[in-house]
Amino acid sequence: MASMREIKSRIRGVRSTRQITRAMNMVAASKLQRARGKLENLRPFVDETKRVARDIAARISDRDNPYIKGRPPGSALTIVISGDRGLCGGYNVNVCKAAFALINEKPREQIITVGVKARDYFNRRGKEIIRTYSGVSENPFYEDAQDIGLLAVDLYDSGEADEVCLVYTEFQSIVNIQPKTTRLLPLQASAEGPPSGWYNFEPNESAFLSFIVPRYVSTMIYGAMVESAACEQSARMTGMDSATKNSTELINKFTLQYNRARQDAITQELTEIVGGANAI
Repeated sequence: MASMREIKSRIRGVRSTRQITRAMNMVAASKLQRARGKLENLRPFVDETKRVARDIAARISDRDNPYIKGRPPGSALTIVISGDRGLCGGYNVNVCKAAFALINEKPREQIITVGVKARDYFNRRGKEIIRTYSGVSENPFYEDAQDIGLLAVDLYDSGEADEVCLVYTEFQSIVNIQPKTTRLLPLQASAEGPPSGWYNFEPNESAFLSFIVPRYVSTMIYGAMVESAACEQSARMTGMDSATKNSTELINKFTLQYNRARQDAITQELTEIVGGANAI
């Protein structure tokens, strides 16, 4: 059994760790509250943008337009959104694994990473990263998403990418966050198909798509970044809460060991005193 001094040192160390995890839990909870407020305000706009884009894709008469028809499978561009920091459970690993599985299905991959963790994950596996963004995972702005979206559309327009996919983490609840994969380009038409009637696109369908697609892609990326930011804080809060509870259990365990060691030491001293008295 460890000595009382060693046990006391362990208790002090675990108490210090518990203070840190408890503070990080409170900080993550505060950041999560702000992130959820931002997400709740943005999500209806993103959902409506997605619905309108699919509705437009179903109404376009030129089915050979590259934004609608797409191209034969070749080079796929995958945008992966992760965090810049760890200590958030399996949040970063899960989204990177989902992206890795998707990328391995493509003939040739190109990757844009958002977050240091995704960059490091794919660098270690020798994957081609054409652009990486860091320092924006916890508090994303639309300008960041717009920069990524314009790059993705340029690569698609030039033929360097035949498909654009987005991998991020969807916020369903504090305890339920799941990696999600969605295809941005070519556009996915509404399953209901084009409604009856006719529609005019000014000045023409091709010009209209060239105007609307970059904005649609940027909006979808921004929505995914805001979702991921909320998921990261939720995962960190949950992880730090578990770490705090584990620290408390360890402190109780070490305290029990310390009390037993102290009791054994007292018993031994009494035995020695009694033995010495009897010898005299």
